[in-house]
Amino acid sequence: MAVDVFFIEEKIHELLAAKFAEEGFEDCFLVDFHLSAANKLEVFMDCDSGLTLQKCQKISRYLEHHFDEAGWLGESYMLEVSSPGLGKPLKLQRQYVKNIGRKVEVTLKDGTIKTGPLTAANETSCTVQETVVVLEGKKKKKVEVQTELPYDEIKKTMIVISF
Repeated sequence: MAVDVFFIEEKIHELLAAKFAEEGFEDCFLVDFHLSAANKLEVFMDCDSGLTLQKCQKISRYLEHHFDEAGWLGESYMLEVSSPGLGKPLKLQRQYVKNIGRKVEVTLKDGTIKTGPLTAANETSCTVQETVVVLEGKKKKKVEVQTELPYDEIKKTMIVISF
């Protein structure tokens, strides 16, 4: 049985919109999902207040119930609900807002890389605090500058993990 990915996408959006309207899930949002040829459905979500294991479990059971009842994925499928994880790039403006204060590495479409704390995010851009070297007379001096980066110029933004 071939699964219609567009149909599944529509159903995921509908089901999660309903679930995210419920008390305790209002600050949750869908980041992405992937359905493999082997019928493995990975749903990546996040919450403004932080995603807990309990919320993932509840969303997983909720989706599984609907998929099983309607048979949309057939008899045999695997479902995983999780956060995108630190190894995945930020995709949504809401993720940028949530990660203000964290160190990020932003790769621009022109290949330039900006690294530093994420200090702001709005509907059209994010701001990264960078340390740059400037010449003051014959001396080099490090200064902190706020660099605004429009989302449409960003190729990828990754959280930098520091130990």
